[in-house]
Amino acid sequence: MANPSSSPRSKEETQGGNFGQFGTEGRGRGQETGTSFGDKAKEVASNVSDTARDAASSAAHTASEMASNVGQKAEDATSSVGSSMKSLAGTLRERGPHGGFAGQATSSVADSLERGGRYLEEQGLRGIGEDLTNLIRRNPIPALLVGIGVGYLLARATRS
Repeated sequence: MANPSSSPRSKEETQGGNFGQFGTEGRGRGQETGTSFGDKAKEVASNVSDTARDAASSAAHTASEMASNVGQKAEDATSSVGSSMKSLAGTLRERGPHGGFAGQATSSVADSLERGGRYLEEQGLRGIGEDLTNLIRRNPIPALLVGIGVGYLLARATRS
């Protein structure tokens, strides 16, 4: 009887065919290709990440410069408005009535315009913001009520 544990060899094996070896080599090459592909994918992902990071940094820098320029232009415009207010105060004093009730009113308006113009020239938007913040901190409830009132009026105005 034939030994069941030793099966007859296939024709390919007896003729010197090494398909098992080819399978092992193919698997090894597949693993190398997979590893190589994985490495290249990581490299591409890293390059894309670096490019995106550089683009985001450049965009942030550009936005920061633009905001700085806008802020500087707003400060310049505020200073210009202050100067114009002072000039208008001088014109009112020169051309307005000088005596009586109308003269007092003109003088009072000119003084207010001059003080406001000086304040805008000296303090600018930053000073206005700080003063407004301090005012709200000292009077939180009235500031809240004013905010609610302004919100209500804006809602009514935009509704129609």
